[in-house]
Amino acid sequence: MIVAAPPAPPVARAPGRRVVVTVLAIQLASCLGYFSVMAHVVAHLRNDLGLMAGTIGLVLGVRLGVQYVLLLPVGTVTDLIGARLTGVIACVVRAVGFGLLGVAESLGALLGVAVVLGIGGALYNPAVQSLLAGVDPVSRSRGFGGFVATQHAATITGPPLGLLLISLGPGFVLLTGTSAGLWTIAAVLFLLVPRREKRPPARFRDLVTGVRAVFRDRTFVLFALMTAPTTLLANHIMTAVPQLGFGAGLATLCFCLLAAVAAAAQPFVAMKRRGERPWVLRLGLLCAAATFFVLAPLDGTETGPLMLAAVLNGVSNGLVQPSIFQRAVRHAPSERFGSYYGVMASFAGLFACVGDLVIGRLFDFGSAGAATALVGVGVIALVSAFGTRGP
Repeated sequence: MIVAAPPAPPVARAPGRRVVVTVLAIQLASCLGYFSVMAHVVAHLRNDLGLMAGTIGLVLGVRLGVQYVLLLPVGTVTDLIGARLTGVIACVVRAVGFGLLGVAESLGALLGVAVVLGIGGALYNPAVQSLLAGVDPVSRSRGFGGFVATQHAATITGPPLGLLLISLGPGFVLLTGTSAGLWTIAAVLFLLVPRREKRPPARFRDLVTGVRAVFRDRTFVLFALMTAPTTLLANHIMTAVPQLGFGAGLATLCFCLLAAVAAAAQPFVAMKRRGERPWVLRLGLLCAAATFFVLAPLDGTETGPLMLAAVLNGVSNGLVQPSIFQRAVRHAPSERFGSYYGVMASFAGLFACVGDLVIGRLFDFGSAGAATALVGVGVIALVSAFGTRGP
């Protein structure tokens, strides 16, 4: 099936230098706060609290489940109350969540924290991407490139920061407290974003209307379905590499190389607004397919092919994420970008959840099952690459 995503009529947008700079500062603070903790949270739950693997999976799964389920309505909420206010709420909620994570010890408390963090995550992404969607096209293209590069830079620098904080006296409590502080800074930075025009009071029926309007746009819904695998394609390498038997050192090197390549790709994508061109998304998906075809036969001993897979996945992440954002902005009405983003992100999140469950089950069958799972992921990427085309 070939799915087209034709652009909406052009909308006048204000220059966005101030918005872009503020968004990049928000992204830096929030991503450092996130990755510094999440890189070490499993070790804390296992070693400090003595939780079993299944219980740890439950806690982490609840956070992701809440976040993905809420993305559908939260996108429309962002349209109704504004990205600025949504962002402030998101960062305050996450600051509270990370602060509580440091002192939560019982399973009930940890599940409550997981729900709070999931709510904050669901609010954050529609808010920050709606801000970038509202600026002029040149600022938007460059700004989103910086947004992605900042995320990947924090992916590299956040874990060592977390390790440094854990090594100090208070340990994990100091780390989560620092994270809460960084999210609080992000909330304050959202307040520096210029106010938009005053909005009418939001009503529940407006929420339903926003979601319904997106689902009536069959062209966009098909586009969102065809690009739904992208979250799985971007993130599953981080699960697959350790499960294939690679040690912590090689896995860390792989992830750092991946993040560096993805960040380095952003100037290329932003230049001349290349992210809006259909071939950029197709090339990114083809690189994702190649990543998993390279990983499929590995058994934890082949360093060269692992680094090749990291480069391919880095190129894929660097091309796919900005391309999907740019094409969603071109298609969505300016006043409903949050709703469109929410539908698209919820599809991708739910696909990733189901995909991780199926792939995890296949890995339980040993090397043959793992190879089958990874080849299957590569085939899914190929279907997306050839089934999605741009305007």
